Amino acid sequence: MLIDGEKRTAIWPDPNGEGVVILDQTRLPHVVANVLLHDLADAASAIKDMLVRGAPLIGVTAAYGVALAMRADSSDAALAYAAEVLRATRPTAVNLAWALARMTSFLQPMPEEMRRDAAFAFAKHLAEKDIACNEAIGEHGLTLIRALAEKRGGQPVRILTHCNAGWLATVDWGTATAPIYKAQAAGIPLHVFVDETRPRNQGASLTAFELGQQKVPHTLIVDNAGGHLMQRGEIDMAIVGADRIAANGDACNKIGTYLKALAARDCGLPFYVAAPVSTFDPALAEGRLIPIEERAPEEVTFMPGLAPNGEVISVRIAPKDTPARNPGFDVTPARLVSGIITEKGVFEASTEALAALA
Repeated sequence: MLIDGEKRTAIWPDPNGEGVVILDQTRLPHVVANVLLHDLADAASAIKDMLVRGAPLIGVTAAYGVALAMRADSSDAALAYAAEVLRATRPTAVNLAWALARMTSFLQPMPEEMRRDAAFAFAKHLAEKDIACNEAIGEHGLTLIRALAEKRGGQPVRILTHCNAGWLATVDWGTATAPIYKAQAAGIPLHVFVDETRPRNQGASLTAFELGQQKVPHTLIVDNAGGHLMQRGEIDMAIVGADRIAANGDACNKIGTYLKALAARDCGLPFYVAAPVSTFDPALAEGRLIPIEERAPEEVTFMPGLAPNGEVISVRIAPKDTPARNPGFDVTPARLVSGIITEKGVFEASTEALAALA
């Protein structure tokens, strides 16, 4: 995807061999800045402090984190410690554990002296696989958008998103946005309504940013406007991402997703979840078993923004002594999901249909 007309990815090996480079997503959209991850601690901090976020990108960053750890110490103990440190950074996104399991099973049988180079090669492989999976998600989702475009008779297909499941949440293409970018490339007129997605505003700061860079027509809306627009016939479909999908098709995504699914069902609109197979957790029978991350209350009581002097500042928006809760995710029941768009096709959100993906 593009930033200022230049092709970019969200993470890449440093060409000078000093580590791994990421886009600092906490500074977008106001500042485009790269951060060099030198070691395991840097990778863990990048995930925990959300310099990188989005389930697929978290997984790839963790894989590179293991590789950075192997550069310093390639012993069995160091491998186990790296996996333990990285696994503790974010509890909800299953791609993190998936990537760590892949890296560990690949490296463990290998002689220690071979692990350094092999770890970086395998992490790069996982990054490339992520790009390929997301592009395939885009192709399968394009079929759904094309069908709606035929019904619209040349008018733009109007799509609602929530949070950021774009290329910034992956290595490239995105999950929920991949069908949008494919539709744009296919010449299908469309318009994206972007939920701001409080409290961290990933819709306003990230999705709107990347859609603007890609020149996709879009409009930012407050989180509670989506149902209103659905009632008025101004939305044709919703596509969201996921951080973990249970065996029965219950989908965990950024807080507020459940309410959008309820509104879509009430208005008779399709509600799709887009995610790679690595986001599925067949070990969890249903969504209520998914651990939900509770983040700092300050994310709710403060809001960052660009001051008139060009400085990015944080301002308090609630009374000083007001307590706040900040669950990062909610679970949308499978019954509200029209289908799950994966790199292997579009599947019904049910235990029977998803068993084929195990």
